[in-house]
Amino acid sequence: MLIRFFIFFLFAGGLIFAQEFSLVGSVVSDGKPLKGVNIFLKESNIGTITNDDGQFVITSYISESQKLIFSFVGYKPVIKIISPDNLDIGIIELLPDETLEEVVVSSTLKPVSKLDSPTPVEVYSQSFFKANPTASIFESLENINGIRPQLNCNICNTGDIHINGQEGSYTMVLIDGLPIVSGLSTVYGLSGIPRSLIDRVEVVKGPASALYGSEAIGGLINLITSIPENTNNLSLDSFVSGWGEINTDIGYKYSLSNKNFGLLGINYFNYSNPIDNNQDGFTDLTIQDRISIFNKLSFGNKFSLATRYVYEDRWGGQMNWTKADRGKDQIYGESIYTSRFEIFGNYLINKNLSLYFSFNDHYQNSVYGLNYFNANQTVGFGQFIWTNSFKKHNLLVGLAYRYTFYDDDTTATYNEKLFSNLPSNTHLPGIFFQDELKFNEYQSLLFGLRYDYNSLHGDIVTPRINYKLNNIDKSTILRLSFGSGYRVAQIFTEDHAALTGARDVVFLEELNPERSWNFNANVLKKLYFKQGALLDIDFSIFYTKFSNKIIPKYDLDPTKIIYSNLVGTSTNQGASLNLNLLIQNGIRLNLGTTFIDSFIKEENFKSTPFLTERYQGVLKIEKKWINSGIILDITSNTTGPLKLPLLGDLDPRPSFSKTFHIINAQLTKSWNNVFESYGGVKNLLNFLPPENSIARSFDPFDRLVVFDETGNVVPTQNNPYSLTFDPSYVFASNQGIRFFLGLRWKYN
Repeated sequence: MLIRFFIFFLFAGGLIFAQEFSLVGSVVSDGKPLKGVNIFLKESNIGTITNDDGQFVITSYISESQKLIFSFVGYKPVIKIISPDNLDIGIIELLPDETLEEVVVSSTLKPVSKLDSPTPVEVYSQSFFKANPTASIFESLENINGIRPQLNCNICNTGDIHINGQEGSYTMVLIDGLPIVSGLSTVYGLSGIPRSLIDRVEVVKGPASALYGSEAIGGLINLITSIPENTNNLSLDSFVSGWGEINTDIGYKYSLSNKNFGLLGINYFNYSNPIDNNQDGFTDLTIQDRISIFNKLSFGNKFSLATRYVYEDRWGGQMNWTKADRGKDQIYGESIYTSRFEIFGNYLINKNLSLYFSFNDHYQNSVYGLNYFNANQTVGFGQFIWTNSFKKHNLLVGLAYRYTFYDDDTTATYNEKLFSNLPSNTHLPGIFFQDELKFNEYQSLLFGLRYDYNSLHGDIVTPRINYKLNNIDKSTILRLSFGSGYRVAQIFTEDHAALTGARDVVFLEELNPERSWNFNANVLKKLYFKQGALLDIDFSIFYTKFSNKIIPKYDLDPTKIIYSNLVGTSTNQGASLNLNLLIQNGIRLNLGTTFIDSFIKEENFKSTPFLTERYQGVLKIEKKWINSGIILDITSNTTGPLKLPLLGDLDPRPSFSKTFHIINAQLTKSWNNVFESYGGVKNLLNFLPPENSIARSFDPFDRLVVFDETGNVVPTQNNPYSLTFDPSYVFASNQGIRFFLGLRWKYN
């Protein structure tokens, strides 16, 4: 009887001190409700799942602090401490575990988990680029560690993309794994790729010629376009800047049948407000009018076909320039008309064999002062890929063919013997093989070998070896890479300085292909903390040695650019560090820095290459307020000193740029998961390059310059520094601080 009374007393006391509460809340990710999230009280069998609206209710007795666990496949779990005094659940946001089963294709030419890839691959999603809205992919890459969009002309604002301090011509840009952007299109083709059509961007640093052939000598950037069936039915993204730039992206998904879909994307960019804040008489930003039309068809998992057309009219020059002055010698201007068509896709023949194909035609009608440059480039590409696995081997065999037609009105295609123009036709068949041997769940070794036959330069062989070692939960991964790369240079299509007309182009010899050997070591470490925080540490060291490198020489003669193969070696080495921190209270931090030691050795003389930064840093901070639907993004990039091309020993301008910082801030407000308004400020510190970046901008046709009998500039009272007109002293945009406002809308 006494025992029964004691048990009753304990039970009654428990009811007194443990009260029944109803826990109510909702779970979202990226502003969208998540259905089916598991929610349970730790060390109990009490739990539930969220409904279609992401909402949940749990009724339980709570007498002390307990842990409420939120878990969902593909997302980082969240732990919420609750007690009778703290029952405020509210809105819980789950952050995607982007490295859990993230699939990449750039490292091995076939889908593979990022953690299983033998080659380090960096992946950046659409949300990463939304933090700093831009009109093109070229500009949006500035916040990726080790990547720097480089402006090459103060007047027409052309540019290329540097990876780890290497020239833009060493960077291969792919769309859906296909070589769409190359040669002539590296100058103006990059600015016509709408950011809104890109699902993600994959970056591989270091030579990838064993898989992708020429141009992948320094690294590659693979732009993966959106799959039509995974997009919104209708979407709109448009913004305007304080300078008058207008960018609009429209996306429309349509259905061909139950399994076949199409995606139509239209991008329009316009800037027609000439500004000259630095008072040099020239436009600070190139006038541009561009339209891009993209269409992608998806036929189940078997066939994908995409087309894109780009037309752009751009000009820069003296503020009073008009189209009537095009090609004349009174008012200086650079005017470029670009018309470009692309078609690319893939077909799954069977589970082991796939066909990839692309075709692009690029036509450029341009004038640089008095110099006309009309060029046409057509590139056709086809590639069969066969994959198979047996025992511990994953095999891949590829058969590729690339045809390039190129014609222009320069000496590049002029035959002196025939006294006529002779277009270039380059055939590039190739075969490549790779075998990934998995010793066990901890170690793998990949060996790859490629053979290409260039119809102009003959046989080219490029090997690569990759080794990967990880612990059992893949929280620590070591990757070692060794390989070779090569590149066949196309001066007039890749180096804008050769086109401006400010200097004569001189070739000392017939240029041979460049070669490189590269070593890379990468360590990835994941640290998990209490309350669901996650820290990724990604550290790499890299070393690349070049032979036959082609280096333009600006400083031998201020009136010339001299090209030849380097008699000596060129070395690019350094280290990079990326830190990615996820905190469950809506904070995400990305921090990266790259240190570069790049030098040229020629006849026992050591020099620094032009426009190669000594170090670079990027920072991205994101803070979300879930209840109010507000996101604050701060992005920043820092660039260390760059060696700049001077016009001679008397040139008074600094030979190195100062370290500079570009900081941007943005606020985004979500309205009912349909509308998003955003706005912010770019270049908060109002950084501007020197006002005298264009040498002798008041005399663009060199009428007041005196030359001697050998063509050298003679110092005069009007020209004491022996300068000529030259716009190549450029390393950053002339746009200072400016605001922007935008709106996104989607309909499902």
